[in-house]
Amino acid sequence: MTSSAQPPQAEGPDAAHRPSAAPTANSMRRALKRARDGVALDVAEAAVLLQARGADLDDLTASAARVRDAGLAAAGRPGVITYSKSVFVPLTRLCRDKCHYCTFVTVPGKLRRAGHGMFMSPDEVLDIARKGAELGCKEALITLGDKPEDRWPEAREWLDAHGYDDTIAYVRAMAIRILEETGLLPHLNPGVLSWTDFQRLKPVAPSMGMMLETTATRLWSEPGGPHHGSPDKEPAVRLRVLEDAGRSSVPFTSGLLIGIGETYEERADSLFALRRIARSYHGIQELIIQNFRAKPDTAMRGMPDAELDDLVATVAVARHIMGPSACLQAPPNLVAGEYGRLIGAGIDDWGGVSPVTIDHVNPERPWPRIDELAEKSSAAGFSLRERLCIYPEFVQRGEPWLDPRLLPHVRALADPQTGLANEGAEVRGLPWQEPDEGFAASGRTDLHHTIDTEGRTGDRREDFDSVYGDWAALREAAAPGMVPSRIDADVRQALSVAADDPTKLSDDEALALLHADGEALDALCRVADDVRKSVVGDEVTYIVTRNINFTNVCYTGCRFCAFAQRRTDADAYTLSLSQVADRAEQAWDVGAVEVCMQGGIHPDLPGTAYFDIARAVKERVPGMHVHAFSPMEVVNGATRTGMSIREWLTEAKASGLDSIPGTAAEILDDEVRWILTKGKLPTATWIEVVKTAHELGIRSSSTMMYGHVDQPRHWLGHFRTLARIQQETGGFTEFVTLPFIHTNAPVYLAGIARPGPTARDNRAVTAMARLLLHPHIPNIQTSWVKLGQEGAAEMLRSGANDLGGTLMEETISRMAGSSYGSYRSIQDLVAIADAAGRPSRPRTTLYGEVPPERMTAAHASDGHLPELLPVLGD
Repeated sequence: MTSSAQPPQAEGPDAAHRPSAAPTANSMRRALKRARDGVALDVAEAAVLLQARGADLDDLTASAARVRDAGLAAAGRPGVITYSKSVFVPLTRLCRDKCHYCTFVTVPGKLRRAGHGMFMSPDEVLDIARKGAELGCKEALITLGDKPEDRWPEAREWLDAHGYDDTIAYVRAMAIRILEETGLLPHLNPGVLSWTDFQRLKPVAPSMGMMLETTATRLWSEPGGPHHGSPDKEPAVRLRVLEDAGRSSVPFTSGLLIGIGETYEERADSLFALRRIARSYHGIQELIIQNFRAKPDTAMRGMPDAELDDLVATVAVARHIMGPSACLQAPPNLVAGEYGRLIGAGIDDWGGVSPVTIDHVNPERPWPRIDELAEKSSAAGFSLRERLCIYPEFVQRGEPWLDPRLLPHVRALADPQTGLANEGAEVRGLPWQEPDEGFAASGRTDLHHTIDTEGRTGDRREDFDSVYGDWAALREAAAPGMVPSRIDADVRQALSVAADDPTKLSDDEALALLHADGEALDALCRVADDVRKSVVGDEVTYIVTRNINFTNVCYTGCRFCAFAQRRTDADAYTLSLSQVADRAEQAWDVGAVEVCMQGGIHPDLPGTAYFDIARAVKERVPGMHVHAFSPMEVVNGATRTGMSIREWLTEAKASGLDSIPGTAAEILDDEVRWILTKGKLPTATWIEVVKTAHELGIRSSSTMMYGHVDQPRHWLGHFRTLARIQQETGGFTEFVTLPFIHTNAPVYLAGIARPGPTARDNRAVTAMARLLLHPHIPNIQTSWVKLGQEGAAEMLRSGANDLGGTLMEETISRMAGSSYGSYRSIQDLVAIADAAGRPSRPRTTLYGEVPPERMTAAHASDGHLPELLPVLGD
């Protein structure tokens, strides 16, 4: 093992991480043959190949180059090496981390002494960008330290003084100004981002990036390690960022920093971690293999530089592991002119090269001239072509990888045939604005009633194989949930506790009851029903309401959802504002007290569209309760407008929003959520939205969708989470059980999910919802849409007290394959209560009394629309 791969700690690494012995000749020969033959390598073989030197290294690079060449030919650009003509914008050099090799980061005092602000000013940023545009640059690489305001009061003061909530808000603002005033495309490197940060930044930048560097946790956790004391360098945190980028459909750049003390096995493990994420989400657009260079005035100034052979071998192994379609880059200013060796090892990109700015991360290493790069590439048999910051594959993929707000900017600079840069394009600013289409009616706007008469066009959307991520990786992750687990526990003791005081149920006892079956299940349901009677009485409540799903165009990639469509799919539609208002008015005329409005995350709808929808209903029908916009839609609206969640909800309330549905919860456990959905909000963000809404006086329902890849332990965690929120805010109006409808759900069609919950599951979940949410959430709602009349009646005997609404139109469950229709009349709902032997009464959204005038109108129409509802037009 060479010195460049040894740990830097003076006290020496743990024995498990000491440099291993050099590979044997047999192991090297065997690994090289597997690489030549194109056989998949494992971590041990990759670690062997990373140590190839001399003739062995020549053998390795030759096979890696063949893999690269095959990929370039398949991509339609054989013999082409790319680069991006860019400017480097160091937005701030302050950072909360303390990496022991970094000279980019500084402290406030040094900035002041040098006459600089804590952040670059807008004028300074735009001056660099304009100079780049004049010289034909097309990328603005915005690099900065991680969350400097968390460590430095001076950074917080600067942001406050300039009107920015946080550093990400300033990054977003500068990206928009660069787009509008210069035409350069921002590539953002702001460090560790949350899922919500990605939603905030995606509309303003075609691509983003963050180096993984290494998965060796000890280099972060052990004193003396290069990342010790740097919270953002924990490998688990950085891997989560890469996954969130994929979930958010953000073209993302990542890579390794080699020679900082990792072993060859750890380096190989890092490459396999990157491959796993690349395969799962198809969102890593390039990998950078960067060699460590020691710098003066750093803690690692005495550490030897990574050797060139080490870099070459790592590039070659990365090529074999990542495959022919991967894009591999090595920074040309860090290799002392040895361009030919890197090309021979399998790179196909030189990264960003600037004729304007220095490399602020490696200021002692100037960029090569572009004509020099072209000459060296040509000597190796390759032509040099300029690309954009977003790679050609993603330019050509379009949605959902490229936000519609950025399409004009990218199209202005891209070659429409190849997706590479149009080198002769004029680089000029263009307005950054919402798409022109807005709220125009389109598509199958009669789906709300033809779903019952004609059905859906096909059982899946046309991009089934790509929009949801990698099915093979998901199948492996979901395997534990395919067969429900069973436990042996004392159910009788748990039933005794539940009957005496359900608030005293331990987790073990609750799990035992969630697994109950046979006579034990019957007893559980009787206990739950007794609790129901003591809390809310015998009356079964229902609401006369209309569902209005204003669009089903969505690219979020929820794998359980059969409602979402691409804009070009046969079943896709979007309603106009007047159509939404028309439907609300029709509902009012037949006695409705509420409209429940939700839609897909349509890429063209601005974040203010939700305000317009609520306002349109209130203007047409002032007395209608607007129950609308799931937490996912709230986050979408907030991030698109640049508002905080609190600000957005405040504005939505002023526009007419009365309450929000607690949907988009599914299972509040990210272990399950990331199997069910590719890009939906994580658990913590769902909780933030509903708690903020409650604090603002906007109440919500709560829900759980179960019976897919989940287990009873996930149900228990979900119930406990809801109970904690309710104890804190008191904002939930009810809990709604949502059995998974499997028939047309992508995750089921792909063979990953179970075919919905069993009858046992439905009874156990309903009963345990009553017990575990007691006394905090008194109303437990069952779903006739998903269970039918007999199933709903059974749930009323198992602890439920509410039937939900008449709905009038129900498209989401029907698209998923529910066979119970899209509406129920008042008589139908009363009949369900009768079947359970219970009286019934109508209610409002907040479980209040319905005004007599509304009751009269509802009974006159039986709470449903005319059967032959006309197709609405503008």
